[in-house]
Amino acid sequence: MGERYLSIEGIARRFPSAKGETTVFEDLWFSMNKGEFACIIGHSGCGKTTVLNILSGLEAPDDGAVIVDGRAIEGPSLDRAVIFQSHALLPWKSVLGNVAYAVASRHRDWPRDRVRAHAERFVELVGLKGSEHKKPAELSGGMKQRVGIARALSIEPKMLLMDEPFSALDALTRGTLQDEVRRICLESGQTVFMITHDVDEAIYLADRIVLMTNGPQACIAEIVENPLPRERRRLDLHKQTDFYAVRNHLIDFLVERSRTFKNSLPAGYDRRRPSVVRPSLAGEPVLSATRRSVV
Repeated sequence: MGERYLSIEGIARRFPSAKGETTVFEDLWFSMNKGEFACIIGHSGCGKTTVLNILSGLEAPDDGAVIVDGRAIEGPSLDRAVIFQSHALLPWKSVLGNVAYAVASRHRDWPRDRVRAHAERFVELVGLKGSEHKKPAELSGGMKQRVGIARALSIEPKMLLMDEPFSALDALTRGTLQDEVRRICLESGQTVFMITHDVDEAIYLADRIVLMTNGPQACIAEIVENPLPRERRRLDLHKQTDFYAVRNHLIDFLVERSRTFKNSLPAGYDRRRPSVVRPSLAGEPVLSATRRSVV
């Protein structure tokens, strides 16, 4: 992982309600380095998707700012690609056509042959070689999601944003795609921000896991550093010494602390510098030295 790429600085989001106004979250601070894979976890209503929409430029925060690669986000950009829960494919285009459409949008000056060759490379990368000419109606759910992944990666974004992209898939397909995404991201050094409700998925994929308290008025409770080695295999997860330590820590937060955290803030809690913890079987989660800042 390299230098800092993303900086979320005190953002808030509010919406009109019957009682006047509802604050979904406020004063969120978080940063990421290039090549880092971060997952955000929290119960429905805490604003996870809203945060992702702000990162993508589809929404603007009511307070604060988001800095990406030295510039404040002011709208959508092809430097940030989004993979949605649904595949969102163009039904009249083939697998190759959907990917090529994205490539042509990114590289408007490229000739058709170059666009096609570039698109074919990413279709093959996600394991769809031989299915290039099939329409979305001819594909399984997992294959459609592979097309969505290929389309996002084909524009070679600086940052990949994923909104529970595997949630609608069966367990076997979900695991296969998780393996593919992890392999691709490790090989390419891709920076990824992902929403998930799946604790095991977060542990397998992420370098750091952001824990959000329940909404409304949600906040970041803490940042969990994944204690597992970055080079890891799904089949070996349960053999890793600290796998159950981090899993139990996350589940404890989701079941209990996510709803009580705001009413019993830990001593010294600072929204600008949420605690960074590294769960370990040795005992209590290890607090990173000097409560390392995330801004």
